[in-house]
Amino acid sequence: MDVSQQRFSEPGAQPKSVPVTDPRMQPTPDYGTLGPGSDPAGSGPISIPRPVLNPVNARRFGSLLAVVVGALLAIATSNAGTAHSAWSWTRFTNLFSMRATAPAFPKDSRQLDGMKPQKQAEALLELAVSHNDGALDQISSRVDRWQGKVKWDSQIATLTTAALNSNDMRVRESGIQVELAAYGLARNSASLDYLLNMSESSDHAQKIWALWALGLIGNRGVETDRVVQTLTGHLKDSDDDSRRWAVEGLALVGSSETIEPLLKTMHDDPSPTVRERAACSLAESGMFTREQRLSVVPQLLKYSDDPSLDAQTHAWAFQALSDITHQRLPNDSSAWRSWYDSTKGD
Repeated sequence: MDVSQQRFSEPGAQPKSVPVTDPRMQPTPDYGTLGPGSDPAGSGPISIPRPVLNPVNARRFGSLLAVVVGALLAIATSNAGTAHSAWSWTRFTNLFSMRATAPAFPKDSRQLDGMKPQKQAEALLELAVSHNDGALDQISSRVDRWQGKVKWDSQIATLTTAALNSNDMRVRESGIQVELAAYGLARNSASLDYLLNMSESSDHAQKIWALWALGLIGNRGVETDRVVQTLTGHLKDSDDDSRRWAVEGLALVGSSETIEPLLKTMHDDPSPTVRERAACSLAESGMFTREQRLSVVPQLLKYSDDPSLDAQTHAWAFQALSDITHQRLPNDSSAWRSWYDSTKGD
């Protein structure tokens, strides 16, 4: 997906339009099937929104769009036909780690200093995905200096996707930091105001990108309450796609205030896709801590046999319970309640 985005590296700076291509209009592998016949109705090939481009930018975006389409098709293909739990965040990371061995960590910071910012970001994020603690520290110390110097391209897209799919929350955080730098979004009110305005755009592609980016910037502490309020408001949008990306944004924020609207969405949204993404957000995706995820277990137990919910949503509740607790119990509410009651004295 292509949008025109602006850099706000310095307070009071005049916005400068730059191209951004984000492949995560399917940001993580979906839950996928939970057994034969369990796919939600309406699921199918990934649809990629294509905004109207002005003649100046159209040629520049063309090659990157082709890369994005290829990446999305690869992810979709890897998920097709899976008969068991396929909503694991680790799938993309595992695929990524099968490529060539990550580069050795530079012997000292002077080696990094000799690289251009783009190469610094790429090398360090690849090391971070390989769970190199030194790379995580280097990203945190350097990311502010990358503002306006790191560009969004297919390599950064691949690396940030792998980082956001990591089972290490620190790696996910590094992915967010690099992605914001590549978007040219500083952690300030100017960036936030720009995204809030974009989230109301009549251009659908720009709107859903802004919902995603609001989650990124909200996670970094930029008026988080305002971000959550905006994203929660978009859970009432008439189109499924906007509601789905509001869910993704709330999961990225990862604050406790986002849990209740995600639970409500999992229960009430009319779209199976949106309900599924809310379930995945509560169970695995996004930036919630283990403690936050455990806090939703009582509500998921209620959802597992709620007569107002369909069989697929019951199945997602069981899947979320399993992913959060790491227990492998049958899809039986009584069995899960017995297990949960047995833990209360621990």
